[in-house]
Amino acid sequence: MSTTGSPSLTVIVPAHNEEQGLPATLTSLKAQSIPPDEIIVIDDGSTDRTGEVAASYGVTVLRPPQNLGSKAKAQNHALPHCTTDLVLAVDADTVLAPDYIERIKPVFDDPNVHVAAGNVQTRFTRTPWERGRSTEYLFGFHWHRPIQQLANSPMVCSGCCSVFRRTTLAENGGFPERTIVEDMDYTWSRQLDGHRAVYVSDAVAWAADPETLTYLRKQVWRWMAGFMQNVRLHLPRLLTRKPMLATWIIVALLEILLAPLWWATPLILTLGLNEPVTTTLAWWSGGELLLTVPALLYAARRRRLPVARVLLNLPFVYLNKAVNLYYAWKALLVELIMVPLHLSRGLLIYEKGR
Repeated sequence: MSTTGSPSLTVIVPAHNEEQGLPATLTSLKAQSIPPDEIIVIDDGSTDRTGEVAASYGVTVLRPPQNLGSKAKAQNHALPHCTTDLVLAVDADTVLAPDYIERIKPVFDDPNVHVAAGNVQTRFTRTPWERGRSTEYLFGFHWHRPIQQLANSPMVCSGCCSVFRRTTLAENGGFPERTIVEDMDYTWSRQLDGHRAVYVSDAVAWAADPETLTYLRKQVWRWMAGFMQNVRLHLPRLLTRKPMLATWIIVALLEILLAPLWWATPLILTLGLNEPVTTTLAWWSGGELLLTVPALLYAARRRRLPVARVLLNLPFVYLNKAVNLYYAWKALLVELIMVPLHLSRGLLIYEKGR
């Protein structure tokens, strides 16, 4: 505990070839209204100037002897060097609002809160993929996450900006390395232990998302495979020990299974039931807009974003949805069917999404 009575906090930033994105991240950390007690950058086998850039900001730089292979392993390399009450893990391409730490620290006044994260938005909307992701984030972080928080069962504390109780993190072996998405694994594990994970809507972070289809595919495959790995690992126990969280997971699985049917509905109605094409498309589009637009308008007002810009980005989300659906089904088949049958080892190699 710091001398002010507020819990002390160390920021750890895993970085592999991040010399371009790292300055904005470190600048935002240095500008916090409540500064962290220490900032540690893990220069994880970079072949560019990542380490030099980090050192120029006066932060602690750790250099493993070789690339460790995943974000969780890089974070675990830094964990023995942390002595504070809290650990804030920040991606090297994520920028925090100046009051991020100030807004998220108070939730840890509740001793049962063991992990918390804020509201993630996109830093850039330059390409179709970034514009689609901006819509996904606005919808997810202003619709799904608040509902999950009200039910005291968040699906995930985002790994790009999560805060952890250090002692609990250390007692549980650090950041999980058994799945490809350590943030979801840890969020579900702590809730299984009876502790709380918290979503703090007013603590805002901006993440740099994939700007090309190549990187989007890598990131979405990792996310979807990791989700299914956690389903395989945790769902049976969640059904009895954390049923509300299990409900969100089952709903997500049902959405994946039923999505192809929903997307094919206009074709089915037109060709199978001889409904007019215009009527079918109008009905389908109206349903989509009714489910999406109100949440986006609310998010635009909360984040003081131009409504026109938010709505103009909406069509691009369907590009992302197509990628999401393809890799969700691939992950379901690989991780929930082929891995248990010993026909595949699943996704084991961590690939960056940008």
